[in-house]
Amino acid sequence: MLRNLKVGLLIIGLGISFNLIGQNQQTSYGKYEEQVNTITTAVPFLMIAPDSRGGGMGDAGVAASPDENSMHYNPAKYAFIDQDMGVAISYTPWLRNLIDDINLLYLTGYKRIRKNQVVSGSLRYFSLGSITFTDINGSTIGNFNPNEFAVDVAYSRLLSRNLSGSIALRYIYSNLTGGQYVQGVQSHPGHAVSSDISIYYQNKLEVFKKDATFAFGANASNLGSKISYTENADKDFIPANLKLGVCLTTEIDEYNSLAVMFDVNKLLVPTQPQYIQGTDTIIAGKNPDVATATGIFQSFYDAPGGYKEEIKEINLSFGAEYWYAKQFALRAGYFHEANTKGNRKFFTVGMGLKLNVFGLDFSYLVPVSQRNPLENTLRFTLNFDFAGFSQQSNVSKSKVSSN
Repeated sequence: MLRNLKVGLLIIGLGISFNLIGQNQQTSYGKYEEQVNTITTAVPFLMIAPDSRGGGMGDAGVAASPDENSMHYNPAKYAFIDQDMGVAISYTPWLRNLIDDINLLYLTGYKRIRKNQVVSGSLRYFSLGSITFTDINGSTIGNFNPNEFAVDVAYSRLLSRNLSGSIALRYIYSNLTGGQYVQGVQSHPGHAVSSDISIYYQNKLEVFKKDATFAFGANASNLGSKISYTENADKDFIPANLKLGVCLTTEIDEYNSLAVMFDVNKLLVPTQPQYIQGTDTIIAGKNPDVATATGIFQSFYDAPGGYKEEIKEINLSFGAEYWYAKQFALRAGYFHEANTKGNRKFFTVGMGLKLNVFGLDFSYLVPVSQRNPLENTLRFTLNFDFAGFSQQSNVSKSKVSSN
């Protein structure tokens, strides 16, 4: 009974969000054979790239230059941002080809409090549209709008001229059933707390006699408690994740610059083992029913297929960004996930426009291997630079004074 409820909740939370359909199937006792074994977690909306800049660069961004949306990729980057204050809002339609009321909203901002210290925060809201609940006879028993959100704050600080670090805290809320009873068991919203630990390094150098900047970023995110939707059901892992990346930005000339970047991502949650069919006896892999801290360390060596399968659990992101006069940007990227680990493969393109007061970014995704919830969808992000507002205000006052 509880197992059925748990599976139903995961279908809502996982199936709608990421189209993860792989399950580990045991076919024989003996040597492990490669098969679909997708890692699944609760609240996967935390892993969706929420902004259009990163969304246009294959979801890469842990080492990209700092911007208002650094909270998702690497909040340590805020310590190197040029402005003192900024805000951004992003909108992402989800499964647009099937339904028009599922979307992700993302609001983020930062404020410099000292020359070497910045505080930031964000709100991520995922609406799953309207769902009608029915009983075993097909009779309607209620309507509900499932939703999830996460609120986080971060503190970022320069540790040296070239290195910064950050700590973030996050509260996660997931309400997928509205308290409905499933086979006599009442569900409830899931709650969890987590933290991020990140670093960012950048250094000026010269490439082919051109000024350049090399950057490295690392972010261990969503390190926290498990989540449950009933009092008695087993708790599920949230998507703890390790992201590492490098970026090289070259100043081609006074007006043109080009950045290329590469990210690797790995979920820090246990992989499902291989069982003897119809039993709970594990013949390959490790027991996934462990504490959060144990699961993080175990995630590096618990794949039933050994080292070969562990490597396939690493997702790759490639991105490039071209700027003209620091006002107009073109972006492109590619995201790769192994066939047996979700099979998400897609190209992305994007563009950006930056003015004195605000900036506007767009991105578009082109799937390669299978349908994607974001295909044929235009995503956008609106950025506000409060330093630009101050400059505009000063210019206006100067004109008034001169008149």
